[in-house]
Amino acid sequence: MAKTVWTEDPGAVLKVGAGFSLAEVDPSSTPGMEGGKSAGKALLEKGRAELGDLQERLWAESRFGGTRSVLLILQAMDTAGKGGIVEHVVGGVDPQGVTIYGFKKPTKAELSHDFLWRVRKQLPTAGHLGVFDRCHYEDVLIARVRNLAEPAVIEERYSAINEFEKQVVDSGTTIVKVMLHISADEQKERLGARLDDPEKNWKFNPGDLDERALWPQYQEAYQIAVEKTSTVDVPWFVVPADHKWYARVAVQHLLLDALRGLHLTWPVAEYDVAEQKGRLADA
Repeated sequence: MAKTVWTEDPGAVLKVGAGFSLAEVDPSSTPGMEGGKSAGKALLEKGRAELGDLQERLWAESRFGGTRSVLLILQAMDTAGKGGIVEHVVGGVDPQGVTIYGFKKPTKAELSHDFLWRVRKQLPTAGHLGVFDRCHYEDVLIARVRNLAEPAVIEERYSAINEFEKQVVDSGTTIVKVMLHISADEQKERLGARLDDPEKNWKFNPGDLDERALWPQYQEAYQIAVEKTSTVDVPWFVVPADHKWYARVAVQHLLLDALRGLHLTWPVAEYDVAEQKGRLADA
């Protein structure tokens, strides 16, 4: 079996920087990595234990007054693999320290508030790894493509998002912001697979074809969004997603980097360990 290794730091090669062009990102590429699918799965499995350990440390820290958390934001076209990331990457850690929320079409009550109101309510609390399956970016993506808001309002939302995310980071939450970048051809194949398999028919939504018809407009909307909202504190990472195994191991690595950066340690006991061992022996 070929050995899969990172030849470059994915945090560097996938980060959106000055001059970024979404059109120049090959969705079938595997930036920074050598090796294939089977080796990629092995690397994913190898990272599972460390991810679980770091998340447990974050959870333990919060039990003793820690206020930090991590938020993974997943944004993508339909079938790009958000669910697979949740299952195969986030699903490998203790669920007591994980909160997952998928944002749907806003309700009437939510529409009566500013567009970030419902997002603030779902931010991860101390010690948690939070996951947003789509989020406030729908308000500058589908809203732009479907003309659900005036252009001037959408323009204001980009700066509002940047300010909001900075506030979240300043409050102690590390944000990992990922766009899973799938090709139109790969999406067509995945949609077809859902139609061909009766056990996957439930995953298919006829509305997905309506959105697919607007592919160029969505690509433009994503380009503008990542350009305007990739900041020093909260950069975007664009992850090629035609190969599910690559997208999963890449996102896992980004999460590992975020958690490692917190320099998490186990809480120090507030009691005399030796004394308690003695009491236990006599019990």
